[in-house]
This record gives sequence, structure tokens and C-alpha cells, in this order.
Amino acid sequence: MMLKDRIAVIHGAGGDIGGAVARAFAREGAKLFLSGRTLAAVKAVAADIVARGGSAEAAQVDALDEQAVNQYVGAVADKTGRIDISFNAMSVSKAVTSKAPLLDLAAEDFSLPITAYTRSNFLTARAAGRRMVTRRSGVILTITATPSRLPFANVGGAGPAYAAVVALSRNLSVELAPQGVRVVCLMPNAMPETSTIREGFARFAKATGSTPAEFEARIASTTHLRRLTTLEELSNAAAFLASDMASAVTGTVANLSGGTICE
Repeated sequence: MMLKDRIAVIHGAGGDIGGAVARAFAREGAKLFLSGRTLAAVKAVAADIVARGGSAEAAQVDALDEQAVNQYVGAVADKTGRIDISFNAMSVSKAVTSKAPLLDLAAEDFSLPITAYTRSNFLTARAAGRRMVTRRSGVILTITATPSRLPFANVGGAGPAYAAVVALSRNLSVELAPQGVRVVCLMPNAMPETSTIREGFARFAKATGSTPAEFEARIASTTHLRRLTTLEELSNAAAFLASDMASAVTGTVANLSGGTICE
């Protein structure tokens, strides 16, 4: 087991990505502390993990609330004595990834995903990082998306928000690596298994006069693999990167785009 007895905190654990990564971490032996804004969804993930023989506790935490994040992460650290892994799976809100061209957007609608996504990742990384540096050990994982690098129409502030998290991750790494803490940003392609992408595909398909399946096929055709990333692939990569097997990896973006972006 790559993560045996590691203490892992996952914010946004009730969502598709957070839940998949939590299950992968549990499979590799980690002890999970799961949080999210919707307690019922987080509890469902925790219950599934426990039913499979894993260890998971659920809590309701708003990852945009500085005091709530600090209190929660502090409570986990006090209870366990350490935090080994922190992952923020919060998504850019479906309500503000935009349905309009940039020229038609209100300034507030453009700024909201940038402010929310970067703030949340900063708060959760800072809270975990402050505890990790005292033990000179830990891994902070973040997540971005291909619009951080590629131009997409009608995504509003989501593209800049994703790019900001990449920059934040690299800056955190250069500051924390000398103190034994790694920071890695995951960049999958669109994952149709997630509700956010399914709804987005439906919206964009309608705008282009195609079906969701046709739109998905069009996006998949732009990858080298001629398919899109799966949740399993993302969660497996997250488990590996959080483990000691990836001990030389920090300050970078793990490219899981299937060849959409080549670097």
C-alpha cells in the first residue's frame, strides 16, 4: 500500500473528483478526513470507504471560510499528530463557468470563479502547509484543467482561475520544498463521468447544434489517446503523486490530458 497510515485531508470530498480520490487513497491505506459544504454527500463517501474496510471521517466545512478551514485542519492535526496529504477537490462553480462571451459578462461574474477558486486553494494549502513544515514532511495536491493552458470560448473566468491555481501551486512549492513539503497540481482533461462536465457538454452541445455525445466525441478526437481522462486515471495518479514513490516530484503540473497538451 503506497499510503499506508498516511493522514489525508480532502476538501470537496462529496463531489465526483473528491470522492474518487478519497476512495483511491483509502485503497492505498490512508486514513481519510473528508469535508465539504454538503455534509450528506461527504458522509456518503465516508460510509462507502468504511464499508470497504477503510478509515474515513466526514465533516461539514466551507472551504471558502478561513476560520472554518483553519479550525478543521487544526482539529485533524491535533487529533492525529500530523497531516501527510492535503487535496482540494473544490470545483469552479457550474453557475459561473459562464454561458456568455467575455464581452457580455458582468465584471462580478468574471471575477467570481477566480476569487473563489484561488481563495479556497490558498486557504486549504496554507492551513495544511503550516502543520506540514513543522514535521518537514507532507504533500499538497491541487487540481486544474486544460483551460488553464488552452483557449476556450464561453468559459468566463474559469480559465484564468485554473491558471491561477497552477501559479499558486508552483509558488507554494518553491517556498515549501526546502522545508520538506511537496506541491503538485493535477491537470486532467474533461471527465464525462463528473456531473460538472456532463452539464457543460450539454450546454456547449446545444450552443453548437450538436448532441452531447457528438460534442464529447469532438473533444476526445483532439487528444492523442482519442478519448478523455477517466476518474480512475485521475485518482490513481493522485495516489501515486501523494506517495513516497513520487518523492522527486514537486512544483509541476501532472499532465493527465491524454495528449491534449504536450509538454
